Amino acid sequence: MTSNMSVSGEQDLKRDERMMKRKRSDSPEPSCVSMKGDASMDCPIYFRDGASSPDVRPQQKKSNLSRNQLDSIFKELEHKVISLIKNELKRFRRLLSPDYPACTEREVEDEEDLHGVRDGALKITLHVLKNMNHTDLANTLHNKLASVYQTKLKSSLREKFKRINEGISQHGSSALLNEIYTELYITEGFSGDVNNEHEVRQIETASRRPAAQETPIKCNDLFKDESIRRVLTKGVAGIGKTVSVQKFILDWTEGKANQDVTFMFPLPFRELNLMKQKHLSLMDLLHHFFPEMRKLQLIDSYKVVLIFDGLDECRLPLNFQKNERLCDVTESASVDVLLTNLIKGNLLPSALLWITSRAGAANQIPPECVDQVTEVRGFSDPQKEEYFRKRISDRSLANKIISHMKSSRSLYIMCHIPVFCWISATVLERMLGEAESGEIPKTLTQMFTHFLIFQIKHKDQKYHQKCDPDPQQTRESILALGKLAFQQLEKGNLIFYEEDLRECGIDVREVSVYSGVCTQIFREEFGLHLGKVFSFVHLSVQEFLAALYAFLSFISRNVTEQPTTDLSDLLNKSDMSDLLRSAVDKALQSENGHLDLFLRFLLGLSLESNQTLLRGLMPQTGRSSHSKQETVEYIKEKIRENPSPEKSINLFHCLNELNDHSLVQEVQSYLNRGGHSHLSGTRLSPAQWSALVFVLLNSDQELDEFDLRKYDPSEECLLKLLPVVKVSRRAVLCWCDLTEESCRVLSSVL
Repeated sequence: MTSNMSVSGEQDLKRDERMMKRKRSDSPEPSCVSMKGDASMDCPIYFRDGASSPDVRPQQKKSNLSRNQLDSIFKELEHKVISLIKNELKRFRRLLSPDYPACTEREVEDEEDLHGVRDGALKITLHVLKNMNHTDLANTLHNKLASVYQTKLKSSLREKFKRINEGISQHGSSALLNEIYTELYITEGFSGDVNNEHEVRQIETASRRPAAQETPIKCNDLFKDESIRRVLTKGVAGIGKTVSVQKFILDWTEGKANQDVTFMFPLPFRELNLMKQKHLSLMDLLHHFFPEMRKLQLIDSYKVVLIFDGLDECRLPLNFQKNERLCDVTESASVDVLLTNLIKGNLLPSALLWITSRAGAANQIPPECVDQVTEVRGFSDPQKEEYFRKRISDRSLANKIISHMKSSRSLYIMCHIPVFCWISATVLERMLGEAESGEIPKTLTQMFTHFLIFQIKHKDQKYHQKCDPDPQQTRESILALGKLAFQQLEKGNLIFYEEDLRECGIDVREVSVYSGVCTQIFREEFGLHLGKVFSFVHLSVQEFLAALYAFLSFISRNVTEQPTTDLSDLLNKSDMSDLLRSAVDKALQSENGHLDLFLRFLLGLSLESNQTLLRGLMPQTGRSSHSKQETVEYIKEKIRENPSPEKSINLFHCLNELNDHSLVQEVQSYLNRGGHSHLSGTRLSPAQWSALVFVLLNSDQELDEFDLRKYDPSEECLLKLLPVVKVSRRAVLCWCDLTEESCRVLSSVL
C-alpha cells in the first residue's frame, strides 16, 4: 500500500467513527416515555459470583453499525489491502527479474521507496511462495531485499572503521587500518576461568608461554564452526581486542571474509552504558545505533553477528539470574534485560555473538553462556619487529629501535602490547632519529616520562604554536589528569564519564585542551548521539599518571581532601622513604597485584635522574631527598621473606627501576662458572633463589626444555624453580632423587 492510500483509509475509518458517535450523542435522553422498552433505559447491572464489578449481559452487545455501513467499510478495506499487495508484488517481481541490476550504493538511493515495504506483505508473500514449493524464489526475494539494507550498512561501517586512531584523540591524525595493521596472536581454548592477576603479570606470563602449547586462531575464523554461537575473547588492556574487532568488521564490509553473514552490528559497552536508563526493544536499539536499518523489522531469518566490545567497561548490572525472560525482538525492556536475554539465547537465538573483555571481568558472563573462549595475546616476537618496521619507514632507524628494545628485557616483554610498541616507537623514533641529548630510556619509568614530555611539547606546538610549554598550565593539567588516574585506579575504572572529570576539576568544555595536553595519552570518544566517554590510552599510562600525581602531591604536600583509600592513605606518610616502604607493603598485600605497576613507577620517580627530566618540564617540581639504598635494602628484605614467585618477580622489576642489579648479577655469576651442575653444593638464600627464577624467566633463551640436573638435582631446587617448570615445554627430572612430595607439587603446575 502506498503511504497516501494508508492515510486515506485511516481517515475514512476515523470519520465514520466520529459520525457514529455524533449520532449517538444527538439522540435525546428518555424522559416521560414508557419504561417498558429496552431502548428507554440503561442496561441493568448484573453481579457474577457475588463480585461487585458490573457486567453487561452478552445478548445485549449489539453493533451500532448497520449492515450497509459494515459492507461499505469492508469493501474499501478489501480494495486497499488488494492495492497494497499488488503494489508490493510489483516491487518483489521487479526485484526477482533477471534483468534487474545488482544493488549498488547509487541504486539503493534511487530505490529509497523499497524501504517502505510492509513487513506483513513480505511475510504473506514468502509464506505463499514456500507453500507453492517455490522456496528458492522465496529465498532469493528475501536475500535481495536484505542486500538493499546490507549495502547501506556496509557502506556506513566501512566509512567508520577504515581508519585507526592509534592511541590518538580525535584532534590527531589517523592512518588507514589496512596499511598499518599487524596480525595479532590469538589462541583458542575452552576455559572460562577468570584471571585475577594484574595485567602486567599476565603479559609477562604470556611472553614466556611456548606457542607450541596453544592453538592459534584468526579472528575471521571465529564462527567457522557452526556449533559455536557465542565467543568470548579475553585480553589485557591495549592488547588489540578493539582493533581486532575493527579489522573483523572492515574485512566483512570489503567482501574479504564472512560473506555468509547478512548483518554485523557492533555495540560497544561504553556506548551501551549511556543508554542504561532507556526502555526499548531490541529492534529500537539497533535502529538507534544504525539509522540506515530503521525500516527493517525482520532480522531473525538472516545471519546476524552482534559484537559487544569491552565487557570490562560495562556499567550495567547484567543480572542473568533475576532479569525477566524476553523472546520478542519488538518487546520493550531495559538494555540490561535485552543483553542478558541475547547472551542466554532467549532473544534472537539464531544470532552469533562476539564479546570482548579484559580477563578480570570475563566472569560476568556465566560459563554456560559461552561456547568458545579465545585470548588475544598481542604480538609475538616476530610480530613486534614487523610492527616497528611498518610504523617506522626508515629501515636503519627501525633496526636501531628493535636492537634497543631487545637490550632491555622488561621493555621488550611489554611490547607484547601493541599500544606499548606505539609508545616506544613514539619516544625512540624522536630520540634515536634526531640524536636528542639524554640517556636512552631503559626502564618503564624513563620510557613513560619521555613519552609524557614528548606529548606535552607536541600539544603546545599543535595548539599554541609554542615550542616551550607554559610550566604553570602544564603542572595544573598534569595534576588534574593525575588525580583522575589516581582516584579511578583505586576503583578499577578504565573509562570515565563527564561527572568523573568534573570531580577532578577538569572542565568538560575544555576537554580538547586536556586531551591535547596529552594528545595521545587521554582519549575522548563520542557515543552515537549519546554523550562522551573518556579513557587513557592504556592502563599503564593511567598507572604512570597516578604515580606521578602521588609523587608530585607528596613532595609539595598539596594533598586535596578525598576519602581515605589504600592509595590516598600513602600520601599522609612522614617522609619519602616511609611513603615508598608503605607502597611496597600495599603492593605485596594486593591479591591481584593491581598496584604492582603503580609501585614500579613510584619508585622510578623517586630517582633524582628522573626528577631532573620532570624539572625540565615543570620547574616547580621539588626535590625529594631520601636514601635510595634504604629503599633497595627494604625490597631485598621482602624478597628474602620468600613471597610468591609473581610478587618476587615484581620486586626485581622494582629494583630494576631503582637501577639496582646486585642480586641478579650475583646469581648470574653462579650460572656463568661453567660445569654441568652450576649450583650443586651451593647454598642459595631465599633472595638468591628468587633472583635465579627472575633471571631464568627473563632470559633471552626460549624455555624449550628445563633440565633440573643443569642447576642442582635436588628436591629443594625443583620446588624453588617451579615457576620455571611451569612455563617450560619439557622438563627433564630423572636421576634427581625426587620424592612423592615432588610429584604432588609438580602435579599443580602440570
